[in-house]
Amino acid sequence: MFRSKWIFLVLALVLVFPAHAQEAEAPLAVDEAGEVEATRDYRQEAIGILESVPLIDGHNDVPWQYRQRVDNRLSRINLVSDTSDMDPPMHTDIPRLREGRVGGQFWSVYVSPDLPGAEATKAQLEQIDIARRMIARHEGLQFVETADALDEAFADGKIASLLGIEGGHVLDNSIATLRTFYALGARYMTLTHWQNNDWADSATDDPRHDGLTEFGAAIVTEMNRIGMLVDLSHVAPSTMHDVLDVTETPVIFSHSSAMGVTPHPRNVPDDVLDRLPENGGIVMVTFVPSFVSEAVRQHGAERSAQQAKLASLHIGDPEAREAAMAEWDENNPAPMATLADVADHIDYIRDRIGVEYIGIGGDYDGITTLPEGLEDVSTYPDLFAELLRRGYEREELERIAGGNLLRVMRANEAYKEMVRDSTRPSDARIEDFD
Repeated sequence: MFRSKWIFLVLALVLVFPAHAQEAEAPLAVDEAGEVEATRDYRQEAIGILESVPLIDGHNDVPWQYRQRVDNRLSRINLVSDTSDMDPPMHTDIPRLREGRVGGQFWSVYVSPDLPGAEATKAQLEQIDIARRMIARHEGLQFVETADALDEAFADGKIASLLGIEGGHVLDNSIATLRTFYALGARYMTLTHWQNNDWADSATDDPRHDGLTEFGAAIVTEMNRIGMLVDLSHVAPSTMHDVLDVTETPVIFSHSSAMGVTPHPRNVPDDVLDRLPENGGIVMVTFVPSFVSEAVRQHGAERSAQQAKLASLHIGDPEAREAAMAEWDENNPAPMATLADVADHIDYIRDRIGVEYIGIGGDYDGITTLPEGLEDVSTYPDLFAELLRRGYEREELERIAGGNLLRVMRANEAYKEMVRDSTRPSDARIEDFD
């Protein structure tokens, strides 16, 4: 009788204070049948996936940081150290790449479109040089040029390092220069940057060619022949469609997201997405806040409009402009993009065309702000944990991490081998198409 009273009292306390009794415990997951299952550690699962397959990011601008911060003096930025202590902080160093489980990285060798002609070509050579010396200097990095070499570097515990040219203006309208950059290790080329060039329209410039010119088509054909990936980030939708009409190999978008979620001109419109399955190409979803968050994009547009208004209202009075702009900023705080926004873009592309056409292209060290939860290169496992939480299967995440890009690389390499003996290097000149 005494024992029964105590059992009754304990049961009563549990029933009266159930929430308190579970406060210290993680929430319980419930499966489709309504059965309680053990709580999953999604981040640890994500780490396990990224340790078994290479996570290959399509775009990182550390070589540009060397140029902008230290005039390409290699010894002045040591990626073995914590670069978050720099002023301003960098997003990338080798310890954080390791923490993020990065297995492969396309380092962008960017040159400003403001540089004219041969000056841009010279700067491109300098950027390839600094990137290759950066890779050679840091023991954790390994320079690679093929999919097989990437796999081997990953198996050896190295961060496979590739080069990607960002902007076809650096060719100075020379296909011979394209071949030279490929010989130096560049494995993709973004056809334009923020400006049109003489043979292709950019997404962020007024139309000039209505897409790709005939000479531009000759460049794409030569890229196919030599095995260089055609990158359609930064180009106008008209250029995207023209390239998809011409190319014999799968394309990439090295750092773009879905226009169907955020209608930014740098994103990929639905009618282009719908063509990717036939081409076999991939969109490497980027983390740029205004590309992934409509609230951030709208705020940016409103701020630009306010700046233009104040410039007109306070002509010749920069102090008044600055004070008025500071007041506007204080009253209109910028919204933040989030990791969930990035995951929404991945969801959208998967639901529209399939998981086979998705990759990751963070754009770290090419932008100043990043989504909450994706502040630097150590955070990739958090994104993959969110995708697991949303119901993605392991095989799907293996494809997104790097499997899809490796497939695209191998398709381009296979085409190069197939046409090696049947095609000759192009002698096309831009003046041939006037």
